[in-house]
Amino acid sequence: MSYEHPYEGLKVLEISQGYAAPYCAMMLAQYGAEVVKIEPPHGDWVRGVGKSTGDHSSLSIVPNLGKKNLALDLKSDEGKAIARRLAVEADVIVEAGRPGVTAKLGLGYEQVKPDNPRVIYISVSGFGQTGPYIDRPATDTVMQSFSGLMSVNKGMSDGMPHRVGVIVADHTTGLYAFQSVASALYARQGSDEGRFIDVSLMSSMAGLLAPKLIEHTIEPGEQSITNAPAGSYQTQDGWIAITLIKEAHWANICRCLERNELATDPRFDSFAKRAENLDALLALIRPVFAARTTAEWSGIFRENDVLSNPINDMGAWLEDPQVLASDLAPMVSQPQAGPMPIVHLPGTTPPRDGDPKFEAPLAGAHSREILTRLGYSDADIEALASRGVTKLSD
Repeated sequence: MSYEHPYEGLKVLEISQGYAAPYCAMMLAQYGAEVVKIEPPHGDWVRGVGKSTGDHSSLSIVPNLGKKNLALDLKSDEGKAIARRLAVEADVIVEAGRPGVTAKLGLGYEQVKPDNPRVIYISVSGFGQTGPYIDRPATDTVMQSFSGLMSVNKGMSDGMPHRVGVIVADHTTGLYAFQSVASALYARQGSDEGRFIDVSLMSSMAGLLAPKLIEHTIEPGEQSITNAPAGSYQTQDGWIAITLIKEAHWANICRCLERNELATDPRFDSFAKRAENLDALLALIRPVFAARTTAEWSGIFRENDVLSNPINDMGAWLEDPQVLASDLAPMVSQPQAGPMPIVHLPGTTPPRDGDPKFEAPLAGAHSREILTRLGYSDADIEALASRGVTKLSD
C-alpha cells in the first residue's frame, strides 16, 4: 500500500452506464484499484452524448479513466453467469440500475451477499431505493430542477432559472459515492461483513444545496440577493466577474469605476439597499464596465483588492500561465480520440501519456484478457463473441 495507490489489489466490479456511478469507480481506479467495467457490446450510451470523436465523447473519457472494459450482454444467460463470477470475487460492486433492475439480473446485493459477505455494494440511482419516485428517470437536468438548484441560479438580467452548464448533479453524486465507498472500506478492515450503500442524485444534490435549504428556512420564499452587485459584466471585449463580501469592498469597486458617489448614495450604501435597488444600480454601472477592456478592468481591480476575474472559456483556462505552471491538465492520448487534456485530480498522481491509468478504454478492450483469466479458451471467447455475448476490441 502507498499514499499514491492505497487501493492497490482491490477488485471493483462496475455495472453502470452514464457518468455518476462510473465517476465513483474511476476515482477508485485512480487510487490503485483494478476496476472492471461491464459495458453492453453496443457501448455505454454516454459515448454518444455531447461532443464526440471516434468511439468516445468528453463525457465517456473522464469517468472511465484507468478501467478494464468487459463488453457483456447481461440480457443473455451466459453474460449473467460471467458477471456473477466477477461479482463473487469483487471487493466493491458499483451499480447504477433503477431499483430492482440489477436484482432481476441476479446481481443484486441480497443475491451476491451469500457468496460474498464482505462485499461493499453501492447502488447509485436518481431518487434512491425507497419512496414514490424510485421508478422515475433522473438525468442531470431533471435533478437540477427537482433539487431547487435552478431556482437559485437565476440570470441577473432575465431573472429566469437557468441550468448550470456542467453536469453538476452527476459529478457531485460520483464524488459522494466515492466518499461513501472509501469510508466503508476503512470501516470493513478486520471485519467479515460488507455493506449496502444507497447513494442517489437526489440525496447528493441535497448535500450540495444544504446551506440554501437552511437559508430558505431562515427566509422562506423568494430569497433575497445577498451581495449585490456581484455578478458578470460585459466589457469592451469580453466579460469579467466581480464579487464582494464586505461593505469596504463596495467602496473599492466604486473607486475603480470612478463613481465614488455611489458608495455613499443612500440607495446603495448597504447590501440590503443595493439588492432592493439593483436595477437602478446596474443601469449606472454597466455602461462604465463596457467602456474598458477586460484586461484593463482586471488590472485595475487587482491593484485595488477587488475580488474579480476575467470570465475564461475553456481554451483560455488551458492556456493560463498558472494552469500551465501547475501542469494541471496535460495532454494524454485516448483510444480513437487522440491527445486530450486530462485533469490532475486533487490527491492523485499526475497524468502521464502512455499510462493505462489515464486512458479510457473502448468497449470490449479487455474482454479477451478478463475472460481468459476466468478460464475461457480462445475458442470459447470467439464463440461468445460470435453469439453477441461479448465484444472483442483488442
